[in-house]
Amino acid sequence: MIPLLQKRWPPAAEVRIDGETIAVTVKVSARARSYRLSLPHGGVPLLTVPRYGRWGEAKAFLERHTPWLAARLERSVKPVAFVRGAIVPLRGVNHRIVPTGRVRGVVEVGEHEGELALLVPGAPEHRARRLIDWLKLEAQRELEKRTRVHAATLGVEVKAIAMRSQATRWGSCSSTGKLNFNWRLILAPPFVLDYVAAHEVAHLCEMNHSQAFWDTVEVALPSMARGRDWLKSHGRELMVYGLEA
Repeated sequence: MIPLLQKRWPPAAEVRIDGETIAVTVKVSARARSYRLSLPHGGVPLLTVPRYGRWGEAKAFLERHTPWLAARLERSVKPVAFVRGAIVPLRGVNHRIVPTGRVRGVVEVGEHEGELALLVPGAPEHRARRLIDWLKLEAQRELEKRTRVHAATLGVEVKAIAMRSQATRWGSCSSTGKLNFNWRLILAPPFVLDYVAAHEVAHLCEMNHSQAFWDTVEVALPSMARGRDWLKSHGRELMVYGLEA
């Protein structure tokens, strides 16, 4: 039976910012207890509303928070598609995407016209996928290596690791010993990837974010603060790589 108070919410709303109409996606959440406005990494504003809220209240909330949204949009990082000439940080060092002109082959790191380059084969419509697949393999190789080191330090066992493309998370850990990581970690400096590896391995000891957990991360990686601070300052910048502009 459908509750009598259940409402139909519009899929989107609009606000005006600097003379431009901005679409805001509306998401109805059974768990939400209040209205919330956010700007996910894809760059489309999101208004989360409680299932039994009021549309008038939601619109008023959105209007009150339009200045906040305007400020966030102004400084938000734009998507970086993996196309010819795009600059991509590999292990924290910028490389330019350069097509090789060959249909077959694998991605290689090299130089082109005096710049570090990612040399990508394939037809234009396949280059982005080839590059992402290669970056995932590089990330998997590095993360397997670092998780083994941290697991040995903490005396735990990692059953498996997998690469994901989460919009807001760098990693996750299941109680079965499987770790998931965001492949974009390979774009960050190595000490950042190392921190996330230590972080997720530590969850095999403490499935929470208590002080005991953070103490465990520090045992695995005494310099953890460096990677954690870098992610807080620059993590959002990495999430846009590989998205369509």
